[in-house]
Amino acid sequence: MERCGRGPSRHPDGTAVLTADTHAALVALVRDEGRRVMATLVRTTGSWELAEDAVQDAALRALETWSRDGIPAEPRAWLTLTARRRALDVLRREAARTGKQQEAVTLMDQRGTAEDLPGSVVRDDLLRLIFTCCHPALSPQTQVALALRTLAGLSTAETARALLVPEQVMAKRLTRAKQKIRDAAIPYRVPPDAELPARLRGVGATVYLMFNEGWAPGAGDTVVRPDLLDEAVRLARLLHELMPDEPTATGLLALLLLLDARRASRAGPDGSPLLLREQDRALWDRALVDEGMALLGDGLRRTPERPDPYVVQAAIAACHVLAPHPQATDWRAICSWYDVLLTVQDVPAVRLARAVALAERDGPAAGLAALEHVRGLERTAALHAARAELLLQCGHGPAAVAAYDRALALPASGPQAKHLQGRRAAAQAASQ
Repeated sequence: MERCGRGPSRHPDGTAVLTADTHAALVALVRDEGRRVMATLVRTTGSWELAEDAVQDAALRALETWSRDGIPAEPRAWLTLTARRRALDVLRREAARTGKQQEAVTLMDQRGTAEDLPGSVVRDDLLRLIFTCCHPALSPQTQVALALRTLAGLSTAETARALLVPEQVMAKRLTRAKQKIRDAAIPYRVPPDAELPARLRGVGATVYLMFNEGWAPGAGDTVVRPDLLDEAVRLARLLHELMPDEPTATGLLALLLLLDARRASRAGPDGSPLLLREQDRALWDRALVDEGMALLGDGLRRTPERPDPYVVQAAIAACHVLAPHPQATDWRAICSWYDVLLTVQDVPAVRLARAVALAERDGPAAGLAALEHVRGLERTAALHAARAELLLQCGHGPAAVAAYDRALALPASGPQAKHLQGRRAAAQAASQ
């Protein structure tokens, strides 16, 4: 992408020429920077609706202007200034109706120039916004949904898939949440230190699901979304710095680092996703592994009696990254850790993962038997794909083909769908 001073290539008539890849990169840049601009503008305006409208307007102007003139040297500053001007215009128009124009503009100026809120212990607008979303006045699922939609830039459909609810239900939930924040005058700030632990569950879940969407996007044409992975790890680091004695913050950071260490090996040369057993372990980031293992040790020492879900998941991730080759993976330990995890987090996704681990330890028939007890994931491709793979391993080719067909009928990213189509073809061939 071009920076300010060197615009895009042009037709003889002077109009800009953008390739599909260049336009996609431009859209991605506007989206990524827009998340942080949104967080800043919520603070400076005190209004979710106004901030969203202003950032959307700035994003549209950026796509038009940058396509013509090239990307400025400081894209986020450009977006922030443009969005802030738009918000000020709206405030002036609204304030003029009530004769309080100067008061409204002065208030936004004060908010906009304040480096931090009084008494705040965090110097990060995105983290402030997560804590605002995770106010106890909102239900836990609503907290996470609002943060994912606003921070991660997930669409309403993607947020609904992440939380396993219908899209229409999610849309209504988000609307009600914003109204409640406005009507209850929930402040945009990090709460006092004493209130932080009460909000940590929602904050941790938000960062975790943001990472999950980056790790296995539900849509698009890439195996991973580096922007979301980087942002989730950054926020996890901030949380750990803020609350170093909390096992949840320690375990979350350990888990994300141990997973992110494998990022470079997730896709093949053609961009197709690679299963864990297919990945080149020489590409794994050993520095991240070492850092994650140290954090895991700390998390385990802090949870001798009641396990923390993120610490346990980090222990499972450690079993994978410590194995020098797939055959050396300690599946007995992994199954044991899943049994522990179920005692504190008995959810369908954990039961699905445990069934896959059981298949590795005890054989595909055992995995299939465990899958029969998984409920709540029928609208996800993951459940049907897992069943299809185990059916294929058991020699039930036609049943595997049918299960792959069910998986392919559900939402998936381009690489995921391509992988499922390849596995379906293998199952079809085995059936003949």
